[in-house]
This record gives sequence, structure tokens and C-alpha cells, in this order.
Amino acid sequence: MEQQYFSDHTPANEDDLRLLTFTARGHDLQMWVSDKVFSGSRLDLGTRQLLAEAPEPPASGRFLDLGCGWGPIAVTLACESPDAEIWAVDVNTRAMDLTIRNAAVNGGANIHVIPAPDALEKARAEGTRFDLIWSNPPVRVGKEAMHAMLTDWLSLLAEDGRAYLVVQRNLGADSLIAWLNEQGFPSAKIASKKGYRIIEVKARR
Repeated sequence: MEQQYFSDHTPANEDDLRLLTFTARGHDLQMWVSDKVFSGSRLDLGTRQLLAEAPEPPASGRFLDLGCGWGPIAVTLACESPDAEIWAVDVNTRAMDLTIRNAAVNGGANIHVIPAPDALEKARAEGTRFDLIWSNPPVRVGKEAMHAMLTDWLSLLAEDGRAYLVVQRNLGADSLIAWLNEQGFPSAKIASKKGYRIIEVKARR
């Protein structure tokens, strides 16, 4: 079976590693990538649009990169807000390993990489609330699984917190906005570019 980026998988060797250089929100970054994780050869267009269009993050607070992959969102947030506490969460152990490496390479000492199930359990047990969530959610896991994931994590937004999601228009961005509003999360499109919607989500009312 072809290995999917959203599965829990660690390859036996590191021969596939390569170093990628790019600029995000004015920060020149060098990051290790692998073809065993999502967008393993470049910064994908959706994440690029999110990094370009999302509003300036707060200077401090508790942030979440949901589905961190190899870490471009978490590392960019760390550069933008070095006083914030950033959780980088994924189910793919290879992705988490790369995020740890990339945090170290780019000075992201405030990034905490946590497996998704453990992170959710920890957040619930400790009453954790997030001031900011940025995510390029894994649409291809299926609607039911993605809806469950978003419900779990968006329910942990602080009262004045915000989430910013990037979703491709032809993969259901507009229907996702409608669904989020139906679930009690005030949501709206704040930007649209190159076929992607940037969605702002507020805490459930």
C-alpha cells in the first residue's frame, strides 16, 4: 500500500532527507524535508498561502500548529512570536522528528512537538486553551475524520482565540465554513488566492 502522509510511520533510514530553503513572512528558513511526509520536496501552495495571508500573530500566548508536518507553520510562528508557547502536533512520527530538527536549526526553542493523541489528552487534562491555531488540515483523511479532529481542537480555543485554516476551494472550503458555523464556531473566509481559502474561526459561542 502506498504510504500516506497522515499515517503513523517512521522510515528505516534517512537517505531521503534533503534541505529546503525558503522565506516565510520575511524570515529566511532552512528546513529538512522528506518524501515520507506531506509535501516532502517543497513548501506546498496551501501552507504558503496561509503563511502569507494570516494576520499577525500575538506577541505571546499559547499557539497550536495542528498537523505540523515537517514544521513550516510552527517554525514561522516561533520566528514571529519568540515569547509564545507553540505546540506542534501530528500523527506521523517522521513528521514530528523533522519538526524537532527544524525547530533546532531555526532557533525555535519555544516549539513543543507532541504526538496528536497525547497532545489532546494532555490539553484536556490540564484545561489548556489556545490563543491561536494555524493549520493546513489533512482534507484527504475524509470529511468525518477531519470534522472530528477540528471539533476536538477548535473546542480548545481561548475565549478570544482565533484559528486560521487553509483549505482548497475545490476540496470543500466553502462547505467547511458552513459546517463550522453550524457547529457553533463563528467562521468566515478572510482571503482567497490561487484556489485556496483562508478561514478565520472563533471560539464556540
